[in-house]
Amino acid sequence: MRQKSYEEKGCLYLIPTPIGNMEDITLRAIKTLEEVDFLLCEDTRVASELLYHFHIKKRLIRSDEHHEEAIKEMVVQSIAEGSRVGLITDRGTPIISDPGYRIAEYVIACGYAVISLPGPTAFVPALTMSGLAPSPFVFYGFLNHKGAKRRKELAKLKNIAYTMIFYEAPHRIQETLEDMLAILGNRRVALCREISKRYEEVIRGLISEILPLLPELKGEMVLVVEGNSQEEDFSDLSILEHIQLYLDDGMSEKDAIKKVATERHLSKSVVYKEYHVGKGSK
Repeated sequence: MRQKSYEEKGCLYLIPTPIGNMEDITLRAIKTLEEVDFLLCEDTRVASELLYHFHIKKRLIRSDEHHEEAIKEMVVQSIAEGSRVGLITDRGTPIISDPGYRIAEYVIACGYAVISLPGPTAFVPALTMSGLAPSPFVFYGFLNHKGAKRRKELAKLKNIAYTMIFYEAPHRIQETLEDMLAILGNRRVALCREISKRYEEVIRGLISEILPLLPELKGEMVLVVEGNSQEEDFSDLSILEHIQLYLDDGMSEKDAIKKVATERHLSKSVVYKEYHVGKGSK
């Protein structure tokens, strides 16, 4: 579906709000807050404080993860009638580990525009000041708060070579880092806390070096983790066995041959020939 964002009709605005420092709000965000017909918010008390700070009065409707489903029809009806609806969360950019997705998805499905304003979000400054490779990266958000499920998630992420970014609550950060040490190994990490606030701090080092510091740390936390830099060793496999490994995982023959050629630093034609010779001799 092709859709222009700025047509003269109702739409939904996703408006980022400061994650700590009020001066991080953009002029466009303030203008949009002033112009929307009403505002969906994660918590009306937090939203009221934000609006009061910028001398803005606006009708507020609660739209946390428990209310999105119940109000999405009302939101679409308002947009159909020409209303400009704003959506904010307590801090940062809506939908990024915050509510907003269900309503935005429904508005789009009904054929109306969703306009997302650029603005504050915690994972970008955490990545850029981490000292770890900035690209490619994976933003994961929150791991599962239950230990067994969290460990399963980490096991799936173990071989990813990209820098990984997580959000974590201060009361779970120790358990999370202990699980990372056990499953991912002793990797370099950057623990960024209280981003944009007075006590902003970045702690860089190996997981084993950061663990002893955790009991004294508080505040909002973003964890940037080094990707897996170790290449897997397939020297004990024949080319045929190596390709079969990926075929068993559901990969096509063409893609499996290409991947094996890359991992063994061989040309695709050599791997292709070896594979079909091996198949024919079986």
